[in-house]
Amino acid sequence: MAEQAVIIDGKAAAASLRAEIGREVAAIKAARGVVPGLHVVLVGDDPASRVYVNSKEKLAAEIGMNSAVHRLSAETSEAELLAKVAELNADDAVDGILVQLPLPKHIDVDKVIEAIDPAKDVDCFHPINVGRLAAGQGKLIPCTPLGSMILLKQTLPSLAGLEAVVIGRSGIVGRPMAQLLVQADCTVTIAHSRTRDLAEVVRRADIVVAAVGRPHFVKGDWIKPGATVIDVGINRLPDGKLAGDVDFAEAVKVAGAITPVPGGVGPMTIACLLRNTLTAFHARRG
Repeated sequence: MAEQAVIIDGKAAAASLRAEIGREVAAIKAARGVVPGLHVVLVGDDPASRVYVNSKEKLAAEIGMNSAVHRLSAETSEAELLAKVAELNADDAVDGILVQLPLPKHIDVDKVIEAIDPAKDVDCFHPINVGRLAAGQGKLIPCTPLGSMILLKQTLPSLAGLEAVVIGRSGIVGRPMAQLLVQADCTVTIAHSRTRDLAEVVRRADIVVAAVGRPHFVKGDWIKPGATVIDVGINRLPDGKLAGDVDFAEAVKVAGAITPVPGGVGPMTIACLLRNTLTAFHARRG
């Protein structure tokens, strides 16, 4: 067993993926005079959302995509937001639409997600895209699970036959992550806060994906020696520092490979959003 786990560098992997997408965008522009368009809708002024949205806009522009942010006030009505989505659905220059969550309490999130054209739903939250993913026909794949899978495939020579435990069952990360692992021939358990003997369940895993949204929830002694750990959590501690869902300081002594927080899955999520925008462009415009 290694003295310390390999630290999986999500920043480097994301930079490489963005560079690859950038080359393809440049080739499309040279051949056809158009580029993929990513439009983000931000309702209200949530500070974390603002940071994410600015980062998405900046990185999309860096690789040559058209990128726009539609900033609406927190008082925006549901009808006004749905009208904005309809306008973007109808605009042929828009390939990807992302409505930044969370939304203000007075807006029905499900209704807004279902209003997005599934062909432009680059977050892959629309029920049609969720169903396609479950059927193994997903062309657009949720960004965080997709980024996590890319990191896993770059770290492990083969995923087939490995035991994977996904901690967290959200529709955004946990469930789609489990589906992708099943499609990669892993044996998959979805665990959560109600799982009995959670530590014992996690100790069986060759691959651990932590997506519970609780800092340092997964302890070092839960990790099987040599396992690969993907930490999806991004939690802000009282001192302002970011921490993952895994107790990194302990887990790094046991795991074979582990993603840090920050600098692990986070950068891959945005890179995969750009990849989904490119995928949507090809599906829509050939």
